[in-house]
Amino acid sequence: MRSSDTRHIRFLALLLAALLSACGGGGGSSNSGGVTPPPTNPPPTPSAPGAPAATGNTATDGFNWFNFRRSQIGLATLARNAQMDLASQGHANYLMTNNTVSHTQVAGNPGFTGANLIDRFNAAGYRVTAPYAYGEVISAAGDRAGFYHAEELIAAIYHRFVIFEPVFKEAGTGAATSNSNYTYFTAAMAASGGYGAGVARGTVAVYPGVDQTAVPVNFMSDSEAPDPVPNQNEVGYPISVHANIASTIAVTSFTVKPRGGSNLAARLLTKSTDSNTPASAAAIIPLAKLNAATTYDVSFAGSVDGAAVTRNWSFTTK
Repeated sequence: MRSSDTRHIRFLALLLAALLSACGGGGGSSNSGGVTPPPTNPPPTPSAPGAPAATGNTATDGFNWFNFRRSQIGLATLARNAQMDLASQGHANYLMTNNTVSHTQVAGNPGFTGANLIDRFNAAGYRVTAPYAYGEVISAAGDRAGFYHAEELIAAIYHRFVIFEPVFKEAGTGAATSNSNYTYFTAAMAASGGYGAGVARGTVAVYPGVDQTAVPVNFMSDSEAPDPVPNQNEVGYPISVHANIASTIAVTSFTVKPRGGSNLAARLLTKSTDSNTPASAAAIIPLAKLNAATTYDVSFAGSVDGAAVTRNWSFTTK
């Protein structure tokens, strides 16, 4: 984080799923939170190969940046859905008008479009049918750049779990900027009437991606609620693995080290160790800021639905 950076950002994440098995069972998961911390990183510069060009439209640029990062790690890009755009734009307008950050709206308040995400989907004409999964992420910051909002949300690990859900098929985004130039950004993502292709059995998507460069060195843990590292604020950039929402990841070992060095102390996030982590994902958060311009080697060993998975990859920091 630049010491001169005075912008603030607030995060909220929500992931919900209805999963139908062959025998007709169902289940779900969720995580949510909201805070007002300083941002962890400056706005990304869209200079990496394949990065989208900025349009100046916050909602469009945020949507495009999510798809860029998804494609980098082998996930299907999301189709933009006009009805989901309408639901997200309505919620962004509500948040701005009422100067709040929340997944819920209060009937009678100005700009009310639906108490919860499903209500707002319905009001916009978007219907979810089983099997389905849907999620929502929200940010609010003194920065209008869609790339900035998207990259900050990806840095926040509980939000990343939503954004990089492999089975999502479509999304909509909306943004509203107040007279004081504070911007509220909302993104809704879903799969309805069946899941997307997701990742193949026995594999996981990883982030930061294989040989990814210019990876941030830190994350301010207090910028998420629940706080992923409750006893400290500045930590290293989170590293994660992602399987499909109906899957379960078990971790045998998950390590990161500077090339030629020793494994770093890190906090492991799995469903068994952290109730806010979905069963289909896992992460490690180094407990100290990473070194700049350094290559880090990551090793993951475990299983997805009982099938052994091993991944070894590297990334390089800014």
